Amino acid sequence: MSSPSSTPPAPEAAPAGRPGRGLRWLAAPAAAPRLPETEIGRRYPRLRLQVFIGIFLGYAGFYLIRNNISLIAPLLLDEGTITTVGIGIIGNAVLLAYGFSKFFSATISDRSNARYFLPIGLALSAVANLVVALVPAVSASVALFATVMFLNGWVQGMGWPPCGRVLVHWFSTNERGWKTAIWNTAHNVGGMGVGALAALGLAITGDSWQSAFWVPALGALVVAVIAFVLVRDRPEAVGLPPIEEYRNDPPKVETDLGELQESSYWRIIVKHVLLNPTMVFLALANVFIYSLRYGVLSWAPTYLADHHGMSLAQGIAGFSLFELAGIFGTLACGWVSDRVFHGNRSWTGITFMVGVGVFLVAYWLAPVGTPYWLLMVFLFFIGAFIYGPVMLIGLQALDMSARHVAGTAAGFTGLFGYVFGATLASTGVGWVVHEFGWGATYGLLTISVVLTIVLLLCVLPREKRLMAHHRSLSAERSEEPRV
Repeated sequence: MSSPSSTPPAPEAAPAGRPGRGLRWLAAPAAAPRLPETEIGRRYPRLRLQVFIGIFLGYAGFYLIRNNISLIAPLLLDEGTITTVGIGIIGNAVLLAYGFSKFFSATISDRSNARYFLPIGLALSAVANLVVALVPAVSASVALFATVMFLNGWVQGMGWPPCGRVLVHWFSTNERGWKTAIWNTAHNVGGMGVGALAALGLAITGDSWQSAFWVPALGALVVAVIAFVLVRDRPEAVGLPPIEEYRNDPPKVETDLGELQESSYWRIIVKHVLLNPTMVFLALANVFIYSLRYGVLSWAPTYLADHHGMSLAQGIAGFSLFELAGIFGTLACGWVSDRVFHGNRSWTGITFMVGVGVFLVAYWLAPVGTPYWLLMVFLFFIGAFIYGPVMLIGLQALDMSARHVAGTAAGFTGLFGYVFGATLASTGVGWVVHEFGWGATYGLLTISVVLTIVLLLCVLPREKRLMAHHRSLSAERSEEPRV
């Protein structure tokens, strides 16, 4: 992580390294000549809204085609062409590929043009879904099906990093929590959209499962085109000043321009991400946050049926309510982060994790016979509180990294969350339930809450120092005479 500097940020240097000799066209564009002040005042607000809409719709598009097999699993099982084990293998292939790709794609995205990177990833994912739907040999073999979905998961990893890059370059520190929270609800919008498109496809094709892949894929291709039209890589590329200068809101971490010119990109990543204690703490915290998110969400129908005697329909309703709560919780978390804690993401995350712990314990210790509506209240608030920290970890990685490695830092935390956290929540929780029962399971999930809070407390001192530096820079700039 770059050391704080008291000097104003200089114009952005060319990114360290390139995506590759054959991919020079994908590289981040050079800075354009600065526009006149009157033109800057007119264009900046409009383009900020435009690129925000672009990354919101673009990221929602990825959720139309991420892992649609779960929607049509009953149809595949009825056909007898695939077993529950096969469905699990295919689903895990997407999960693992996405976790690794979110990190490795970010190392390319940080040096690439977000306007190209995001739509290309979305289009490639749509193609993978079309292959599943239109090539019969794919669904005839679990191995081939899983391979195609692994590739789908890999290009799915091209969605988050360019969005993070756009958020860092177009929205400054003091507003980024609220803006990121709004953007983060795109995955809920996409999740609702895939259900609607899959239902439409099944209705018009007489329950042909392939339609749950090709109809959303066509929708995703349309979204990819819209994203390409709307997104711009960064303000400097279109003749506008850096966002920190435009809003007089310096970053928490300055970019070392000399390092960009002198060091290889991978050396910069090792220094600022892999060997950075703050990023390691955030990545480990993400393991426990994702364990909680999927440990409660994925097992809610089973827990409610097995322990409380609820019907499958009631369990699925709880699953949906948990996801719906995430929209409200994410927005609330972003607002609290910016307005109450004034950009201190660690205190915000700790506050929300305490909320998770309170309602998780209430959900766990609710005796058999507890009214269904009360169990739904507990689930709702667990979902509302956990989705805030899910969003915040990525935001903290963006905030506490220099701009040239921000996407990679966020991808690093995502790698830990998906590959380790989500795995613990699936196979780990399943094993603990089988061997020791639900009491031990929720006891371990409660310990995960405590460990997350401890890790965020480890990040807190560093964030306080960066925020103090940020305030001093803001004060200095406010006192500077305007030319």
